Amino acid sequence: MYEVFADLHVHIGRSEQGKPIKITAAKSLNFANIARECVERKGINIVGIIDCASPYVIEDIEDFLSTGEAYELEKGGIIYKDKVCIILGSEIETSEINDDGKTGSAHNLCYFPHLKDIKAFSKEMEKHIKNITLSSQRANISAYELIDIVKKYNGILIPAHCFTPYKSFYGNCTSSLKRIFKEKYDDIFAIELGLSADTFLADEISELETKTFLTNSDAHSLPRIAREYNKMLIEDINFEEFLKVLKREDGRKIISNYGLDPKLGKYHRTYCEACGKPIPGIAPVTKCDSCDSKNITMGVFDRIEIIKDKEKTESPEFRPKYIYQIPLTFIPGVGNKTIDKLLNVFGTEMTILHKLSNDDIEGVVGEKLAQNIINARDGKMNIIEGGGGNYRSSNCWNVIILLVEVNFVLFF
Repeated sequence: MYEVFADLHVHIGRSEQGKPIKITAAKSLNFANIARECVERKGINIVGIIDCASPYVIEDIEDFLSTGEAYELEKGGIIYKDKVCIILGSEIETSEINDDGKTGSAHNLCYFPHLKDIKAFSKEMEKHIKNITLSSQRANISAYELIDIVKKYNGILIPAHCFTPYKSFYGNCTSSLKRIFKEKYDDIFAIELGLSADTFLADEISELETKTFLTNSDAHSLPRIAREYNKMLIEDINFEEFLKVLKREDGRKIISNYGLDPKLGKYHRTYCEACGKPIPGIAPVTKCDSCDSKNITMGVFDRIEIIKDKEKTESPEFRPKYIYQIPLTFIPGVGNKTIDKLLNVFGTEMTILHKLSNDDIEGVVGEKLAQNIINARDGKMNIIEGGGGNYRSSNCWNVIILLVEVNFVLFF
């Protein structure tokens, strides 16, 4: 077995013919470009493209396969240039009844082994979605019903960005996934943490102790691929092996999760919509400390404080390390030209982030930028907390030192 890098949540912005798929995603994000980016720049070995149920994307996949550069595997997945396995997925928004009896909604990541499976899934979901050509569309069914349709076509379902205040299960639908999935809960092998949460926060919820945690990018542009990713121990790159990783079978497993410190996430802390700022204070914050407004967006950290049922974070023995890491594109002073220079010498971002010494990097970009890159990949950058849909910043001490304490920001 060997180690691979995987990002299982990448969107498509437009089809090859320019048809809109994910409106908020970059036009350059199409099926072929994602495959090339993973091979030529990122060094990602398994990528989940989660807009493959769109008929426009299905056409692109068939055209892509016809070139001979890619082919389907018997054990599931599409291999491109023998270097990256593409897992065909679909993000579906389901209609839920939340804990208060009101209507909520949540995103689900549905993955399938073969093109014929996701084509059949797409055809059936046309009955439940008004516009199947677009990404992440609202279905008129619940996740409890959706999982049966996914299994019917040999797929698996993973709750997406589980804690975000919008379009997630814990964020706006429920304090318990078991309440949503009932007797089907054991068919959920993993959850996606999302950019504003990490292992330490999620493991404060006891019902998640048996679930594998995934850290994915939710990329809306090519450079954002692998801003969060997973390192897996696997025997080969295909759908069957990916499934074994999620189930932790036959020695397959996630070795480590790489992600942004959740304080950088745009929904980490509660945000006052009236004042337009994150609200400091001991979580959970439920109203603004400045104007007393309850017109707030509940932060992930605050929401978990409300629903957690463990006073101390105790992760199960199988849980891998969560490593805080800032992508190259987020590092102060590291622009596109610098990244291109590094890639021209070293090949891929995964090589830069995992295999090179300080001296290797310094020889290409100089001492100052090399130190910034080393600090970023080792999780030693200083940050400001995010909230209300706004990402917060990471800075080196030689730019502006911004240290986040428990309840306030201290400026030097």
